[in-house]
Amino acid sequence: MQVIIFDDAQQVAENAAEWVAELVNKKSAPVLGLATGSTPISLYQQLVNKHQLGQLSFKNTTSFNLDEYLGIAADNAQSYRHFMNENLFDHVDIDKTKTFLPTCNQGENPREQGLAYEEKIKQANGVDLQILGIGANGHIGFNEPTSSLASRTRIKTLTQQTLTDNSRLFDEHEFQPTLAMTMGIATILDARYVLLMATGANKAQAVKDMVAGPLSAMCPASALQMHENAIILLDKAAASELEDQDYYQWANNQNIKINQEFGLYHNY
Repeated sequence: MQVIIFDDAQQVAENAAEWVAELVNKKSAPVLGLATGSTPISLYQQLVNKHQLGQLSFKNTTSFNLDEYLGIAADNAQSYRHFMNENLFDHVDIDKTKTFLPTCNQGENPREQGLAYEEKIKQANGVDLQILGIGANGHIGFNEPTSSLASRTRIKTLTQQTLTDNSRLFDEHEFQPTLAMTMGIATILDARYVLLMATGANKAQAVKDMVAGPLSAMCPASALQMHENAIILLDKAAASELEDQDYYQWANNQNIKINQEFGLYHNY
């Protein structure tokens, strides 16, 4: 696990954008795993800026999102399809027919939909780079605490903490879904690279549990300790509970030298 600590959230977004841009520019048919929520918005703004400056094209890119609310229409302002269109897809040259979310409409069997999503990822030859945020309770995607570390795309019941954290996005009398489809933890771990962004003091305990705590279903993000290529991008507030920060900085300085000579990725 490579832990990189920056002064602020803007630097986190800028560095994350460099990881995405190098992959998309260098691989002929890149496959991105994408996330929603407040943390990746600044990343998507960086990517849109790069595209508008002619530095980045998504025309050969396929994407798979982590999650989507159960039974929500794509044109609903609360859907993650709408979020992705508004924050990224509508502003770059990606082919929207190659952008996928784990949807499950009314009347569809969520178990069958989960299997179908796994098959789509397999047919695309897997995810090259999976973008992640982390919930205050340690969730990744909508894999809530107690989620199986071997889980695949499936339906999940959201915890009260997640519902409370997300309630700010819904109007007072607006329906807030309590069920969602999500990539499983094992699905996430199949990605060749994982890039997790965390900013703000409210994520500090979850970050500590992920990086330095035991491998545990109670902190689903701790499963990233088992990933060969997990990059954790933090601002100082999110890193505030971590010990050995001097080591993380020293190690990152060594990695910068290697990356400058050989690039960010050692394989795809």
